[in-house]
Amino acid sequence: MLIALLFLTTLFLAYSNGANDNFKGVATLYGSRAINYRTAITLATLATFAGSVCALLLAQGLVTSFSGKGLVPQDTAGAANFLIAVGLGAAATVLLATRLGFPISTTHSLVGGLLGAGLMAAGGEVNFSRLGGAFLLPLLVSPFIALALAAMVYGSFNHLRRRWNITKETCFCLGERREFVPASALSAETMTAAGLPEVSVSDMAVTVADTEACQQLYTDRVWGFQLQKWLNLGHIFSGASVSFARGLNDTPKIAGLLVASQVLDIRWGMVAIATAMAVGGLLHARRVAETISHKITELNHGQGFSANLVTSLLVIFASKWGVPVSTTHVSVGAIFGIGSVTGQRNNAMIGGILLSWLVTLPVAMVLSALSFGALSLVG
Repeated sequence: MLIALLFLTTLFLAYSNGANDNFKGVATLYGSRAINYRTAITLATLATFAGSVCALLLAQGLVTSFSGKGLVPQDTAGAANFLIAVGLGAAATVLLATRLGFPISTTHSLVGGLLGAGLMAAGGEVNFSRLGGAFLLPLLVSPFIALALAAMVYGSFNHLRRRWNITKETCFCLGERREFVPASALSAETMTAAGLPEVSVSDMAVTVADTEACQQLYTDRVWGFQLQKWLNLGHIFSGASVSFARGLNDTPKIAGLLVASQVLDIRWGMVAIATAMAVGGLLHARRVAETISHKITELNHGQGFSANLVTSLLVIFASKWGVPVSTTHVSVGAIFGIGSVTGQRNNAMIGGILLSWLVTLPVAMVLSALSFGALSLVG
């Protein structure tokens, strides 16, 4: 009975993780209006699933880290009721944040779950030194590293753009096909091609619209290549890379619950987790998507590409070396770093997100402790 409940709890955690985390890799694509929501979540789902499969080969270290071994005594770490309590506490915390639209860390929730259930099960035998060095330090430091690197990367790209005299133009949307035409290129020919009546410059008027109706595009060529086209492709690829990295980083952490009790072969366990993550993202990612895509800062293609580049590299590196960083912390840190450079950051929203991060661990601790107590009474 407990084994079946542990398996269902693990899938519940994976589902909650997908709902809160799946969209984070493509948030800059949606935020910069490069692609629509449906295309973005589809891309995120496919890339995350691919990362989950590759975790079998590249991220085994994280499976051990999140099985509880070394944090609590060996017999406790393998007990089904302990692992169920960890999973329930973490999953409930993540799902609550998702309903409220806050992007929080499943990694952070799992650490809280391990600590809460661990204190109930092992008391003073919890290894707090391992908790601080192996878990909390990477979670605390990674957002600041991401913020600094994203600001540096975007600043460097922007410096090169100015040095090479690459211009950025605001474009007008002409005709029903929504073809974006640079302002400097407006002429009788472009008006006619768009199916609009031919007018002189003196007859033209400018209408102020919402920012969603405006775009800034690079119209120059670099080494013979149209820069905007390659930037678009690079941005999409970088978003897929972040989603891949997220699947690579998060799947083994959740699988640690199954491995510790030897419930299921690791390969089938990760496939089941990847599937549950995909379903969670497809059904319940919208609220977090709006927060991280539009409420932290406004983004264009170049800014989104810079943030994604930093996020994917940091998360893949951490996954390879078994360092439990949070994709959420890294991604939000990188986006906020871009907003700090451009001066368009939403400090109030960042404050709310930081507060949700601060309460994640104690909430997960309390919920996992209560779950462990309830399971102990039932058992």
